[in-house]
Order: sequence, then structure tokens, then C-alpha cells
Amino acid sequence: MPDRAKILLVDDREENLIALEAILSSLDLVPVRARSGEEALKALLSNEFALILLDVRMPGMDGFETASHIKRRERTRNIPIIFLTVVDSAPDYAFRSYAAGAVDYLTKPFDPWVLRAKVSVFVELYNMNRRLAEQASMLRERLTTELPPGKAADQAAVLPELSRRLSAVETELTRVREVAAKTNDPALTGPLSDLTDRISHLRSGFDALS
Repeated sequence: MPDRAKILLVDDREENLIALEAILSSLDLVPVRARSGEEALKALLSNEFALILLDVRMPGMDGFETASHIKRRERTRNIPIIFLTVVDSAPDYAFRSYAAGAVDYLTKPFDPWVLRAKVSVFVELYNMNRRLAEQASMLRERLTTELPPGKAADQAAVLPELSRRLSAVETELTRVREVAAKTNDPALTGPLSDLTDRISHLRSGFDALS
């Protein structure tokens, strides 16, 4: 059973972190707190995260500077970031958020259901990508390794299992796409498209092997 996905919560106010954890408590994930941009960057050195919820207004390194550091690192640049800030923020905050690489931007106070729905879909996409990477690794091994004559039976046993797993991923992708369509969230378009392409390429490789 794979480890539960981790979500990085970055906010300098303890009450905000507690509120975020309460909103996300019904989801199957592990929240990790960071009280500053510096703490967030440290956490990213030793953990893999499905998503980052990042407060814009923080003393010292604010959310935009923190996001800039995250996007410059090869290891973390692809982690989705959702910016959170108060409703009376400067009018250019939304533009600056997307320019900094955020996939979305929510103003406080936000609807807990909306945040929970967004996080849920991103976590599902993250988990699917992990499973897909595992299937791709198995497929690459089969495509690049020439089996000796006595191992043909091993290949015959592995391929049906790989096909079953890939079909399960395809079915799950269909379900996630349906959920994303109901949320009508444009932030999910890019990640869903990328994952669809990866699954399509994996299926093509498997069909060639079969």
C-alpha cells in the first residue's frame, strides 16, 4: 500500500494552519505545516508533496518569493501551488500568483467545500501519477530486456497483470475527469491533459509489446 499523499500548508498564523487541517481532515492525506517560506523550503528538501497551499502575506519571505524558489528547483518545480490570501489584497495579486507559477488562487474567507474539492482532485492526480510511474517502469523493463527462451512463461504471466493495472488506471482517470468536469475548475485542465497523454503513451507501448 503506497504512502498517503502529503500536502504542504504554508502560513505564518497558527490559527490558519489549524483551520486548513480541519477543512482537509476528511481527505486521505497527510498535512505538513510550515510557518514561513524558509520552513516550507526546508520541508521540500526531505519530503515529496502532492500540492502546496501557500499564503501570500507572510513576514520575511512572502508567498511569491517562496514560490519563485520552489519553481527554480528541479525537484520541486512541478508541484502544484494554490495561493491563499485575504479578500482585500492588492488587485494585482491574482496576476502575480499565476505569474509565479500557481495553478490557482483563492481569497480568504473561502468556501471550505471548494478548497476540499480542489485538493481532492489534485491528490487523486498525484496518486495516479505515482501508480502510472510504477506501471511505466514495469513496461520499460519488459520492452528493454530480452528474455531468454526459458523465461517466456514469466513474460506471459506478467503481461496480464500489467494490463489489469493499466486498465484500472484508465478507469480511474475517467472518474477523475468526471469529477473535474463537475467542479468546472480550469486549473485542472493542464494536469489532466498531461496525465491523459502519459497514459495514452503507456497504453501504446503496452499494445506494441502484446
